[in-house]
Amino acid sequence: MPVRCARTRPRFEKKVVRALEEKGLESFLPVQTVIKQWRDRKKKIEEPLFSCYVFVHVSTRHRVMAVETGGVVRMVSFRGAPASIPDSEIAAIRKVLDHSESFEPVEYLPIGELVEVVQGPLTGVRGRLMEYRGHKRLVVGVQQIGQAIAVEIHPAHVKPVAGQDSSQSNR
Repeated sequence: MPVRCARTRPRFEKKVVRALEEKGLESFLPVQTVIKQWRDRKKKIEEPLFSCYVFVHVSTRHRVMAVETGGVVRMVSFRGAPASIPDSEIAAIRKVLDHSESFEPVEYLPIGELVEVVQGPLTGVRGRLMEYRGHKRLVVGVQQIGQAIAVEIHPAHVKPVAGQDSSQSNR
Protein backbone atom coordinates (compact mmCIF):
# COMPACT_ATOMS: atom_id res chain seq x y z
CA MET A 1 0.00 0.00 0.00
CA PRO A 2 1.51 3.36 -0.99
CA VAL A 3 2.30 6.15 1.44
CA ARG A 4 0.29 9.27 0.76
CA CYS A 5 0.48 12.66 2.41
CA ALA A 6 -2.50 14.40 3.96
CA ARG A 7 -2.49 18.19 4.30
CA THR A 8 -4.12 19.13 7.61
CA ARG A 9 -5.53 22.22 9.23
CA PRO A 10 -2.90 24.05 11.29
CA ARG A 11 -2.27 22.39 14.68
CA PHE A 12 -4.55 19.42 13.84
CA GLU A 13 -1.81 16.89 13.02
CA LYS A 14 -2.09 14.81 16.23
CA LYS A 15 -5.91 14.80 16.08
CA VAL A 16 -5.78 13.63 12.46
CA VAL A 17 -3.38 10.78 13.35
CA ARG A 18 -5.71 9.58 16.12
CA ALA A 19 -8.75 9.78 13.83
CA LEU A 20 -6.96 7.92 11.01
CA GLU A 21 -5.90 5.16 13.41
CA GLU A 22 -9.49 4.88 14.69
CA LYS A 23 -10.49 4.22 11.07
CA GLY A 24 -7.84 1.49 10.84
CA LEU A 25 -5.48 3.48 8.62
CA GLU A 26 -1.76 3.37 9.44
CA SER A 27 -0.28 6.85 9.73
CA PHE A 28 3.03 8.49 10.60
CA LEU A 29 3.57 11.91 12.15
CA PRO A 30 7.26 12.79 12.56
CA VAL A 31 7.66 14.84 15.74
CA GLN A 32 10.45 16.66 17.54
CA THR A 33 10.75 17.41 21.24
CA VAL A 34 11.09 21.10 21.99
CA ILE A 35 11.13 23.12 25.20
CA LYS A 36 8.41 25.75 25.35
CA GLN A 37 8.69 28.69 27.74
CA TRP A 38 5.64 30.12 29.45
CA ARG A 39 5.71 32.91 32.01
CA ASP A 40 5.73 30.56 34.97
CA ARG A 41 7.32 27.36 33.63
CA LYS A 42 9.16 25.48 30.91
CA LYS A 43 7.78 22.29 29.45
CA LYS A 44 9.01 19.69 26.94
CA ILE A 45 6.45 19.06 24.25
CA GLU A 46 6.34 17.10 21.03
CA GLU A 47 5.45 19.11 17.98
CA PRO A 48 5.17 18.04 14.34
CA LEU A 49 8.37 18.18 12.36
CA PHE A 50 6.50 19.10 9.17
CA SER A 51 3.66 21.44 10.08
CA CYS A 52 0.28 20.56 8.51
CA TYR A 53 1.39 17.20 7.04
CA VAL A 54 0.60 13.62 8.08
CA PHE A 55 1.74 10.54 6.19
CA VAL A 56 -0.77 7.72 5.74
CA HIS A 57 -0.60 4.24 4.19
CA VAL A 58 -3.74 4.18 2.10
CA SER A 59 -4.80 2.58 -1.16
CA THR A 60 -6.48 4.61 -3.86
CA ARG A 61 -9.75 2.89 -2.91
CA HIS A 62 -9.50 3.98 0.75
CA ARG A 63 -8.18 7.47 0.02
CA VAL A 64 -11.67 8.93 0.48
CA MET A 65 -11.68 7.65 4.09
CA ALA A 66 -8.55 9.66 4.77
CA VAL A 67 -9.85 12.82 3.06
CA GLU A 68 -13.12 12.65 5.03
CA THR A 69 -11.23 12.61 8.33
CA GLY A 70 -11.84 15.69 10.47
CA GLY A 71 -8.92 18.10 10.18
CA VAL A 72 -7.75 16.84 6.79
CA VAL A 73 -7.87 19.57 4.16
CA ARG A 74 -6.81 17.48 1.17
CA MET A 75 -4.41 14.80 0.00
CA VAL A 76 -1.23 16.05 -1.64
CA SER A 77 -1.47 15.46 -5.37
CA PHE A 78 0.19 16.45 -8.63
CA ARG A 79 -1.78 17.02 -11.82
CA GLY A 80 -4.86 15.53 -10.21
CA ALA A 81 -3.20 12.25 -9.19
CA PRO A 82 -2.44 11.43 -5.55
CA ALA A 83 1.27 11.79 -4.81
CA SER A 84 3.02 8.66 -3.59
CA ILE A 85 5.81 9.17 -1.09
CA PRO A 86 8.65 6.66 -1.65
CA ASP A 87 9.07 4.24 1.27
CA SER A 88 12.79 5.05 1.23
CA GLU A 89 12.07 8.70 2.15
CA ILE A 90 9.82 7.72 5.06
CA ALA A 91 12.38 5.14 6.23
CA ALA A 92 15.17 7.74 6.05
CA ILE A 93 13.18 10.21 8.18
CA ARG A 94 12.36 7.48 10.73
CA LYS A 95 16.03 6.51 10.94
CA VAL A 96 17.19 10.09 11.50
CA LEU A 97 14.54 10.57 14.21
CA ASP A 98 15.50 7.28 15.91
CA HIS A 99 19.29 7.76 15.83
CA SER A 100 20.00 11.46 16.06
CA GLU A 101 19.20 14.09 18.63
CA SER A 102 20.62 17.05 16.72
CA PHE A 103 18.44 17.63 13.68
CA GLU A 104 16.33 20.53 12.55
CA PRO A 105 13.67 21.12 9.92
CA VAL A 106 15.04 22.90 6.87
CA GLU A 107 13.72 23.99 3.50
CA TYR A 108 14.04 21.11 1.04
CA LEU A 109 16.86 21.94 -1.35
CA PRO A 110 17.09 19.78 -4.47
CA ILE A 111 20.68 20.90 -5.04
CA GLY A 112 23.85 19.37 -3.73
CA GLU A 113 25.35 15.97 -4.14
CA LEU A 114 23.23 12.88 -3.60
CA VAL A 115 25.02 10.77 -0.98
CA GLU A 116 24.49 7.63 1.07
CA VAL A 117 25.63 7.21 4.65
CA VAL A 118 28.13 4.31 4.88
CA GLN A 119 29.14 4.49 8.54
CA GLY A 120 27.35 5.01 11.86
CA PRO A 121 23.73 4.61 12.97
CA LEU A 122 22.37 6.28 9.82
CA THR A 123 24.00 3.74 7.47
CA GLY A 124 21.94 3.32 4.33
CA VAL A 125 20.14 6.66 4.52
CA ARG A 126 20.33 8.71 1.33
CA GLY A 127 20.14 12.47 1.16
CA ARG A 128 21.83 15.59 -0.11
CA LEU A 129 25.13 16.75 1.31
CA MET A 130 25.03 20.45 2.16
CA GLU A 131 27.30 22.85 3.95
CA TYR A 132 25.95 25.29 6.50
CA ARG A 133 28.18 27.64 8.48
CA GLY A 134 31.20 25.46 7.81
CA HIS A 135 29.54 22.20 8.93
CA LYS A 136 28.55 19.33 6.66
CA ARG A 137 24.90 18.37 6.92
CA LEU A 138 22.87 15.53 5.45
CA VAL A 139 19.49 16.76 4.22
CA VAL A 140 16.80 14.08 4.10
CA GLY A 141 13.55 15.21 2.61
CA VAL A 142 10.19 14.53 1.09
CA GLN A 143 10.36 16.19 -2.31
CA GLN A 144 6.60 16.04 -2.97
CA ILE A 145 5.79 18.36 -0.04
CA GLY A 146 8.96 20.44 -0.09
CA GLN A 147 9.93 19.55 3.48
CA ALA A 148 13.20 18.20 4.84
CA ILE A 149 15.32 17.72 7.94
CA ALA A 150 19.05 18.20 8.29
CA VAL A 151 21.49 16.41 10.55
CA GLU A 152 25.17 17.18 11.03
CA ILE A 153 27.37 14.44 9.61
CA HIS A 154 31.06 13.82 9.17
CA PRO A 155 31.99 13.89 5.46
CA ALA A 156 33.93 10.62 5.84
CA HIS A 157 30.67 8.86 6.77
CA VAL A 158 29.08 9.41 3.35
CA LYS A 159 29.81 8.45 -0.23
CA PRO A 160 28.32 9.74 -3.47
CA VAL A 161 25.55 7.61 -4.92
CA ALA A 162 26.98 6.14 -8.11
CA GLY A 163 25.01 6.55 -11.31
CA GLN A 164 22.62 9.15 -9.90
CA ASP A 165 22.16 12.58 -11.41
CA SER A 166 22.48 15.19 -8.67
CA SER A 167 19.16 16.73 -9.75
CA GLN A 168 17.20 13.58 -8.84
CA SER A 169 15.44 13.15 -5.51
CA ASN A 170 16.83 11.08 -2.64
CA ARG A 171 15.27 7.77 -3.64
